[in-house]
Amino acid sequence: MSDKWPLRFFVTGKRTRIINDPSDLVPLLQAFGSEAHKKAFDELSKGWLTEQQLSAIVGDERSARRSISLLRKSGLVETKWKMPEPGSTSPEKEYHSTYSRIQANFGASMEDLSEIISLTFMSDEELREVVDKIEKKVMAGDTSLTNLSRELGLSQVFIRGVAKRAEGLAVRGQRIEPFEEER
Repeated sequence: MSDKWPLRFFVTGKRTRIINDPSDLVPLLQAFGSEAHKKAFDELSKGWLTEQQLSAIVGDERSARRSISLLRKSGLVETKWKMPEPGSTSPEKEYHSTYSRIQANFGASMEDLSEIISLTFMSDEELREVVDKIEKKVMAGDTSLTNLSRELGLSQVFIRGVAKRAEGLAVRGQRIEPFEEER
């Protein structure tokens, strides 16, 4: 029975992120293509940290906040409340990396894969126009991935990737919805 992988999985404490959609690569490539995001992830892999503690380690509050936001949206970090000592400050959120391994299990056309990679490394300025168009449609109630693809003339893989990269959008099954991060 000790040769069964679920037992080793729980004993070692390692969790594996399974990727079944090529658009899930966008936040991963973005996170690990940036030295700041990678450093934040590495620090969060070591233990639970508040945003303030992470800011002190990475040396920049804005960078730490952006890294946490990207890593949370992509499901790579989890949160919990850190309770303060009685009579002191209010509770703070702490963050920790969720996964230590990854397993990709998808097929994609070269065209889709090239769109995903291109999208990942587009500058924010290049992406802004597309995000604005998608956000406008979504805010008007058109959340269907199929409809958005047809109306905007963009592939579904590209739109899913944009939603996973954009701060104000989220993928929910076959819909694109506004994303609001709880604070």
